[in-house]
Amino acid sequence: MESPLIEFKDVTKRFGARTVLERVNLQIYEGQVTTIIGLSGSGKSVLLKHIIGLLKPDGGTILFKGRPLREMKKGERVANLARISYMFQDNALFDSMTVYENIALPLRETTNLSKAEINRRVMARIEQTELEDAAHKYPSELSGGMQKRAALARALVTDPQIVLFDEPTTGQDPVRKNAILGMIAQYQRKLRFTAVLVSHEIPDVYFISNRILALYERSIVFQGSPEELENFDHPFKDEVIRSLEGLQNELTGLYSRRQFKVMHRVQLSQQSQGATYCVVVFSLGDLDMIRAEAGYNAAQVAIRGLGLYIDKYFGAVGGFSTRRRSNEFVTVLPNSDLAEVESIFRDFIKDFQERGIHDVLAGARKQTRSDRCVEFPIMAGIAQGQPAADIDSVIDAAKSQQKEFARLQCDGRR
Repeated sequence: MESPLIEFKDVTKRFGARTVLERVNLQIYEGQVTTIIGLSGSGKSVLLKHIIGLLKPDGGTILFKGRPLREMKKGERVANLARISYMFQDNALFDSMTVYENIALPLRETTNLSKAEINRRVMARIEQTELEDAAHKYPSELSGGMQKRAALARALVTDPQIVLFDEPTTGQDPVRKNAILGMIAQYQRKLRFTAVLVSHEIPDVYFISNRILALYERSIVFQGSPEELENFDHPFKDEVIRSLEGLQNELTGLYSRRQFKVMHRVQLSQQSQGATYCVVVFSLGDLDMIRAEAGYNAAQVAIRGLGLYIDKYFGAVGGFSTRRRSNEFVTVLPNSDLAEVESIFRDFIKDFQERGIHDVLAGARKQTRSDRCVEFPIMAGIAQGQPAADIDSVIDAAKSQQKEFARLQCDGRR
């Protein structure tokens, strides 16, 4: 098995008489996105600060590539920590510096790059985070969302190998929240850094995380994939996941994946013997391309609009939906067969062409940062299932049948 990049063994941290972390054991693997979840005040940020060396444990061992940090010589420890970048929860921007100067600071302080190369790298990050109009403004002149993006640009400007994100979406509206998470996911795939997030945005982190660590009552009670977390039987599920998840996906108003599966089981229990159901899988094009061309906000507005429209239309005929991936929606229509749903879907396409496209594009056009025409291809596929069939296999069958049924064209000039 692959060795962890970072490992905690029985790590304990106390502040006076208060124990915040108690015999914590965890593993973080190179090249993955790992998210630490838990209730507010549970010690998530304290745990993160141990990784970067801002705090030292009162007990236990922290290992980096299999070697205890405390046994490393100072130069080796400093070199390892220099590979890590940290995005603070409160952004930690310097009020006396412009956005440009804040982002350039790590390069000026830690490298010998030329002024021209520093400018090139800073401007690239400013463009990627859509901060061109704010480059020469001060943090006090920016909205909370723009400050968050400036902090993200600064965290990424040194091309770090490990990036720690402390509540990167705190205080953001649903669209901006998902835009930030999408930005992190895209950069992580492109630059291949190891990402560690502290977050309480349960529905959203599912879409970008390889591993979830659950911190509960001072200890890590779960480590595994988002899919494995759904089947985790522990008081954590009731006390933490329900309190953080809310009733529905905040971005689109759809059911969470866990609630979606519960709804499906309930519907199956109510179906008569021999009854069938159908699944429709919708996908919104190449999300990375849309983000690159139109911007992160425009992509999230398009996702939001499509999800709301799908839910409104199919909910009216007895269906229920979830967002399965960042750009993928799944709708189940209970007590239906293929011929019936294909007829409903034809009516949906007609309605979407007449009204839905306008609804989805209306907000996306306002957010599009490009003057060029950006296309949003939308695909859908349908499959029929029976109560005995695993719903994931029916979803896969529907996805294999996907064909493009609409192409949205959007630019910032219209």
